[in-house]
Amino acid sequence: MTLQDAYARVDRGEVWLLGAHVAPYEYANGFGRVDPERARKLLLHRKQIDELQGRVAQQSLTLVPLSVYFKDGTAKVELALARGRKTYDKRHAIAERDAARELQRAVKEHRR
Repeated sequence: MTLQDAYARVDRGEVWLLGAHVAPYEYANGFGRVDPERARKLLLHRKQIDELQGRVAQQSLTLVPLSVYFKDGTAKVELALARGRKTYDKRHAIAERDAARELQRAVKEHRR
């Protein structure tokens, strides 16, 4: 399961995991074949859903999955509330990423 670029959203009183890639079961035929990128419903208690929905709406936060683990044969997703980056943080992150990419290109070119 890949959680990169995944997030969760509260929609009509239900929590959905979006953008997560869950590899299909390779031995499944017909019925078991599903879209690996489909939205997946997360089961939470009503009080938890109401609290998350309120905090997301009021404080401009995003629900982000941190990890997926199995417990007693059931898949569990650990969620966190996160705040998006500010514009100046994004510029800094983009600059760091570009510098790292240039360094990798230089090392690769030097090895030739």
